[in-house]
Parts: sequence; structure tokens; C-alpha cells
Amino acid sequence: MIKAKSTLRFMLFIIVLLMVSGLAGYGILIMQLKPVNSDANSYVDIRIAENTTATQVAQLLHSQQLIRNSDLFLAYCRHKGLDSRLKAGHYQLSPSQSLPEIAAAIAAGKVVTISFTIPEGFTVEKTGRVLEDRGICTWAEWQNAINATYEYPFLQEANPGEGKPYLEGFLFPDTYVIAEDTSAVEIVQAMLDKFSKIWEEHEREAIEQGITVYDTLIIASMIEREAMVDSEREIISGVIKNRMERNMLLQIDATVLYSLGKDEKDIVYYEDLEIDSPYNTYKYAGLPLAPIACPGQAAIHAALNPQQHDYLYYVSRGDGSHHFSKTYSEHLQAKAQYIN
Repeated sequence: MIKAKSTLRFMLFIIVLLMVSGLAGYGILIMQLKPVNSDANSYVDIRIAENTTATQVAQLLHSQQLIRNSDLFLAYCRHKGLDSRLKAGHYQLSPSQSLPEIAAAIAAGKVVTISFTIPEGFTVEKTGRVLEDRGICTWAEWQNAINATYEYPFLQEANPGEGKPYLEGFLFPDTYVIAEDTSAVEIVQAMLDKFSKIWEEHEREAIEQGITVYDTLIIASMIEREAMVDSEREIISGVIKNRMERNMLLQIDATVLYSLGKDEKDIVYYEDLEIDSPYNTYKYAGLPLAPIACPGQAAIHAALNPQQHDYLYYVSRGDGSHHFSKTYSEHLQAKAQYIN
């Protein structure tokens, strides 16, 4: 009887010991998953090359003191199915992040990103200059990208001539967030994808009006370059429609500036109007050969929704707004009033 009690006490001791050991082991495991330094407020640049194995990633993170144990990182990734999903790229990781947080960030590809904004009315060339100035790509890389072939149905009509980029009008102006190693070709692809989504919202309306995507963009680009006041977009669109219906020359200054390659020029002189170019709407009737800029969604909407009125002329007031006239005599009076 005494021996049985002794054996029972021994077994209880062993059970308690195992439980304590298990709890201690669990505590150690939890500690290994925690941040190396929860108070850290700095980041470490980590670059993971293509075809880097999960083991190599674990070793790299451990060498940079971002995780406590490389074997545990590898075991954790395998347990969660992340070991085959760790993505290459440039990461900024902090010692204040836990092992699971770091593993999740790399598996999700949360690489270092940069953003850039292209305003409405920028040309393809001006867009490239922005990217070059930001160090996002070189001018040569941009030229190669805009001359590459992209498979979109809406590009089939593109025929700008005069050495103008065939993507003019199609690179949708917006703010883009990209990985820092994104190529110029990938940037162009992203801008075309964005335009494709925007055009889906307007395509049915264009089809109902019998106007092509290219003509829509040509009109929208002129509106974008001419309208400085939001409320005037549809009015200017109506002027363009009215003049075309009457077979009048459009006489839009922005098209002349585009033909001159000087879209930032403030004044169009009489000698500028003599340039022999299919973009010179003072010489050639109808729409110019191609878009003269990349319009935003509001200008595209205005191109498809011209305001109904009798205006045929407008002149700048000098503050960004325009004075609109129905007759040439009224237009001359307005010019005398607003142009020194």
C-alpha cells in the first residue's frame, strides 16, 4: 500500500514536471516570436533577390537582427504555408515588428513604394520628364516604353503622325503608387490599364453617339488644355460641336501650341498660326490628327456631353475664365475688352 502511494506521488510529480516544462517551452516559443526590440523606431533596408530560398531569407533577417531565430522563422513560414510565397523586392522592416508580422509583409510583397502624380492635360513627353526628374526612369527607358507595343483595342486607331507619340491621350493622369523597381514599361501598362477602366464607364455613351474613342480623346484633350475653370468644360465642348456642325475652323490655340511643341507658351502670335501642321486648327478644318494631351475623366465626360448653346467663340479674360460670344462682332468686342 505504501509502495503504491509512493508510485502515485512519483507519477504526479512527473506529470507536474512535464506540464511545467511544457509551459516553459511554450513561453520560450512565444518569446522567440516577439519583436527583437519593441521600442525600435528605425527601419532596416532588406533586399531579397529573385529565386532567394526561404532558408536564405531567414538567414538574412537573422543577420540583420530583425528576428530572434532563423530556424523558427522557417518553421513558422512552413506551418503557415508562406515559405513558397516569400516575394523578392526591397523592404523596409523594423526590429519592432514581430516574426509573424515580418513573414506576412514579405509574403504579401509589401515592398518599398513611391508615388507620383500626373496632372490632367500633361502630354506623354511631359509625363516622361516628370518620371525622369523623380529618378523613376531614364529618358531613354521612357522612350523605349512609349514606343513599345501594347495590346489594347482602343489603341488600334492611334495614328498621330509628325513623330508624335502614339500613346498621346491614353496615359491616364492620376496618382500612382508603384514599387521602386517598377520599369517604365510597367508604368505605361498601369496608366493604360487605368484608362481602360475609365473608358469602360463612357464607352456605351460614345457608341450611342456614334463617336469613336479616338475622336472622344481628341476633343477631350482640347477641352483639357483650353478649360481652366471646371464649369467651362461642357461650354467649350459645345463651342467645338457648334463650329464642327457649321464646318468652321476650330481655331483652338492649344492645338497650335502642340504643333509647335510649346504647350507651356502663354501667347500665340500670328506667325505661329502659319505653321503647316495637321494639328493647326487655324489652317485645317475638323479635328486635329490626334489628341494633344492626356485628358482626365471630367474632360472625357465633357467631350461626350457638350452643353447646348449658340456660342461659337470665346476669349480669355486673363484670370483663367473665358468670355463666350455667339457672333463674330461680339467676339471682336470681347477681344478688345480683354486683350491688351
